[in-house]
Order: sequence, then C-alpha cells, then structure tokens
Amino acid sequence: MSDSKDPADELAGTEQPFVQHLMELRDRLLYGMAGLGICMALLAIWPGPSGLIDLIAVPILSHMPAGTEKLIAVGVFSPFFVPLKVLAMAALLMSLPWWMYQIWAFVAPGLYSHEKRFAVPLIIVGSLLAYMGIAFVQFFVLDKMFGFIQQFTPKSVAATPDIASYVEAILSLYLAFGLAFQVPIVVVLLVKMDLVTVEKLKEFRGYFVVLAFIIAAVVTPPDVISQLALAVPMCLLYELGIWGSQWFVRSTQAPATPEDSAS
Repeated sequence: MSDSKDPADELAGTEQPFVQHLMELRDRLLYGMAGLGICMALLAIWPGPSGLIDLIAVPILSHMPAGTEKLIAVGVFSPFFVPLKVLAMAALLMSLPWWMYQIWAFVAPGLYSHEKRFAVPLIIVGSLLAYMGIAFVQFFVLDKMFGFIQQFTPKSVAATPDIASYVEAILSLYLAFGLAFQVPIVVVLLVKMDLVTVEKLKEFRGYFVVLAFIIAAVVTPPDVISQLALAVPMCLLYELGIWGSQWFVRSTQAPATPEDSAS
C-alpha cells in the first residue's frame, strides 16, 4: 500500500485527536480569562471604576447645562453595578491583543507557512482598527453628538441623563464603531478566500455607500452627526480594503509547487 501523504505537505502527520483539540481550546480559554482577570485587577487599582466612569463621562459633562455637573443614578444599585460593568468592558478591551493571541495560538498549528504570514498581520491590524474605532467615538463622535443633541433640548427640560442609560448608549457605540472599523479586514478576507474579486468590489462601491448609510442609521442614535461619523469612515475604510487586498493577497500567496513550475 502506497503512502497517501504528500511529502511536500508541511502539515502532514500533525493531525491531533478531537479530544486533544478540545483540551487545547479549554486551555486557551482559561489563559484568556486569566488575562482578563489581570487586566480587571490592574484597572481596579488604577484608575479604578470611578476613574473610568469619570473618563467616559467627559464628553457629555462638557455639554450639560450650567450648574449641572454630574450624571444621576436612578437605579438603587446603579452606583455599584454600572462602574463594575465599565470596568469589565475596559478590561476586555485592554486584554483584546491577548485574546487574539490565544486564538492565533489555537489555530496556528493547522496553518501553512504562507497562511501564517497572512493571519498574523490581520490579527494585529484588526486589533488596532478596533482601538481606533473606540477612540474615534470617545474623542470625536460623543462630543459632536451631545453638542448637537443639546441644541434641541427645550429650556423647560433639565438635561440630566441617567448613568446607566448613558453607559449603555456609549458601549453600544463603542461596539458599533469597533466592528465597523473592521471593514478592511472583511474585504481582504473576501478576496483572499476567492469569494469576490477586486474588480467586483470596485463595481460594488456605489452600493456599499448606500449600505454604509443604512447600517449607520440602524446602529447609531437618531442624529445626523453620529450617522455621518460612522458611514463616512466605513466608506473610506472600504476603499482602504480594496487597495490593501491587492497588495496583501499578492504578498501572501502560496509558494509554487514543482508541479506548477513544470506546467
């Protein structure tokens, strides 16, 4: 009986039992949770839950009426649970590179060398884009959005938002922008997996602009500022993805086999 394994296949003989894969997945999840716990402990020491609340509250406090310097807590347990929720979310963001590394370490043994060269930059760029999206919300979108909304507040209404509803609103914006900023990664993956060509992506450009504004209208508050702040970067990132996919896919192609060279 002839050996069915390809001697040129670098992954030949590296297969592992299913149970061993489950054990490896369990270990990676435990490592990830340990990293999350460490990040929570560090953030609890400095700047602390209260410090994190003070930081994310800066955009809205600067637009509240004179004499109103604090958010209110309507719920009985809001002063305790809301800071903990913010602490957990901040720790998750802080540990994102560690989680991405655990995912990478789990799937790397099953990847070829050219696929590893493809995956590592995507993980790094994806993490950076997520951070950029969240920073964009914190330092630009929230300030402009609350300034726009406060212009429509009647004089007979005291704009004193509840801390729980405020945190829920901005966390949803963090998530929306963090995911929306992954557009270049999605475009590169679609081209790399041969699901679509660069030419098709260029032809779809006009439809994507419409799609971006529809997504922005659905996932952001009903104000023009936040919708434009999400839709415009998505369109720019789509163009970046088209440009990057041409270079990225070409530089991570599988090496030619002797059979390919002979043909």
